[in-house]
Amino acid sequence: MSDVEVEVTHCGYIAIVGRPNVGKSTLLNHILGQKLSITSRKPQTTRDQILGVKTEGHVQAIYVDTPGLHLGSATDKAINRIMNKTAAAALKDVDVVLFVIDADRWTEEDESVLQKVKHARCPVILVANKVDQLDQKEDLLPRLANLSDRMNFSQIVPISALRNDNLDRLERLVESYIPEGTQFYPEDQITNRSSRFLAAEIVREKITRQLGQEVPYEVAVQIEEFVYDESAIHISALILVERNGQKRIIIGERGDKIKLIGKEARIDMENLFQHKVMLNLWIKVRSGWSDDERALASLGYQEE
Repeated sequence: MSDVEVEVTHCGYIAIVGRPNVGKSTLLNHILGQKLSITSRKPQTTRDQILGVKTEGHVQAIYVDTPGLHLGSATDKAINRIMNKTAAAALKDVDVVLFVIDADRWTEEDESVLQKVKHARCPVILVANKVDQLDQKEDLLPRLANLSDRMNFSQIVPISALRNDNLDRLERLVESYIPEGTQFYPEDQITNRSSRFLAAEIVREKITRQLGQEVPYEVAVQIEEFVYDESAIHISALILVERNGQKRIIIGERGDKIKLIGKEARIDMENLFQHKVMLNLWIKVRSGWSDDERALASLGYQEE
């Protein structure tokens, strides 16, 4: 009887952590080569853990994109406390931590995240993002040397997630830390999140991108209908806001804003689902939902 050669597989979890708006979701999307986690220049865009799965041959890397950890009055509301707990929980039971910062500055919030990652029981790679935005490129090496004094990082990797600069090196480093093990997901699966969840996130991203600072964080999206037929996917999304003024802003003059949000969301959904989408958007005022734990639970935001 001839020996049967069994391929050794590797599988591991990688937490992507950092303060709000350092480019964690952009990094995940560019590693996957597909838009999965929503992005915006507005901080705290990501509210949940998003799993992004990348399988190449015998190695499966499962990336966990987390909400940005934040301080002070931002933690007063229930939704922000839940987001902080979600981000901190990602540090448990992972094989590698990617601690993402802006290459050009170090803040009090970065220091707070550092104190949390120091307790991680796995390698921590410091990822200095947005190096393309440095005014003086010669400042990079002294900055990295200064950062190395803050913690005994496994590696420090300067990147530009947006421009795909140095991501290959980062991925090779991550791969070197992934242990042997059975792969959890089929090789063509890129996330554990449902199509409903991804559709809701796309709508929320378009609201955030279109309205910038006009509408604060008290916006949620709930998918009430998600039905396939031969011709299209029929999706109805409910947009929750806290005040009538926010509703008027999202609708816009003569409904122009809500139409644009719907158009851009539908295009992204069709690209993601590879199917025609018929999208209906509704807006409802629900005062105080972002500080109401029962309302948050109904929207899928729950403390662990």
